[in-house]
Amino acid sequence: MSIVMDRTSETQSQPDHVNTEPQLSLVVPTYNEAGNVALLVEKLEGVLANIQWEITFVDDNSPDGTADVVKQLGKSKPYVHCIKRIGRRGLSSACIEGMASSNADIVAVMDGDLQHDETVLPQMFAMVSGGKDLVLASRFYGGQTAEEGLTKFREMGSNAANWIANLVTGTKITDPMTGFFMLKRERFEHVAPNLSSEGFKILLDIIATARNMGAPLDIGEVGFKFRARHEGESKMSPLVAFQFVGLAASKMTGGLLPVSFLLFAAVGSLGVLVHLGALTIASSWFGFNFTNSQLFATIVAMTSNYHLNNILTYADRQLRGVKYWRGLLSFYAVCAIPAIANVSVAAFLFEKNSLFYVAAIAGILISMVFNYAMTRIFTWGD
Repeated sequence: MSIVMDRTSETQSQPDHVNTEPQLSLVVPTYNEAGNVALLVEKLEGVLANIQWEITFVDDNSPDGTADVVKQLGKSKPYVHCIKRIGRRGLSSACIEGMASSNADIVAVMDGDLQHDETVLPQMFAMVSGGKDLVLASRFYGGQTAEEGLTKFREMGSNAANWIANLVTGTKITDPMTGFFMLKRERFEHVAPNLSSEGFKILLDIIATARNMGAPLDIGEVGFKFRARHEGESKMSPLVAFQFVGLAASKMTGGLLPVSFLLFAAVGSLGVLVHLGALTIASSWFGFNFTNSQLFATIVAMTSNYHLNNILTYADRQLRGVKYWRGLLSFYAVCAIPAIANVSVAAFLFEKNSLFYVAAIAGILISMVFNYAMTRIFTWGD
């Protein structure tokens, strides 16, 4: 997969602040937010007049032409940059690439949908300049609520996720799930090699990783009013929630178990239920003996696991069209050896003790780690 980095730099009529090295680099991950770009830059120009700043929109090849809008704007505003990514998506990886490309000593991340209140940026900048490692803009700090920008259901989900995130990070901040924060670039660069490019909540990853590395961050908070979305698509989805749980679990292991492996294992756990269901159908409905039932169930579970891993575990490199079917054949081929061992071991155990489901589960478990390692290389091309 390729990444095209296109940073506009023409120098036409430009404000004074672009003639000096930037003090603050803003990173804005985007997808289908062409209608927000100019308005966001206009708002930032109003509140950051006394700060030397630049902004980088990291766009995941939006079909609405967001990247083209940014590049066009950059022709007259050389402090506006664009990184256009081809062939992959992902909020965390977009933020990481944007911050890594920054020129300033202080970097900030915010959404491009205008839900984040840009007027708190000078306060955040002053706090980081004054010694804080990281300052987050909280939807719940100082009596703030997120009623305008979140549905009641999403607010409940956010509160539950905040509880989990605080447990993982060992902090007691009010909004660890916010996507609006600022930090010293040197602290980002310290943790960057250990960050996960998979998933949604980069702030949680940064805080937890710094703690796991023995260098916890000095964190400050400011409150802001979470506004209704102006244009663009919500980044919250069942996929994001699934990835968040995987990231939280990974950080609880100190990063020992990668997020992708935990997601692969979760899909595999669901695959156990699919396997046992297919096993029952083959045995009870079709009258197959145990070995043939196990073989039938293994093929059904492999197919289910491939599809779910393609849309969940490897969402950032999801296979589509012809590549989807090639990937399925590759998945079958890679899993064939452990599948044969699966059936053989299960049949052996069944003959020894006749524990139907115990034998089946034992056969499944022996292949999980092998399948993860090999399909990551040969099916989804690590």
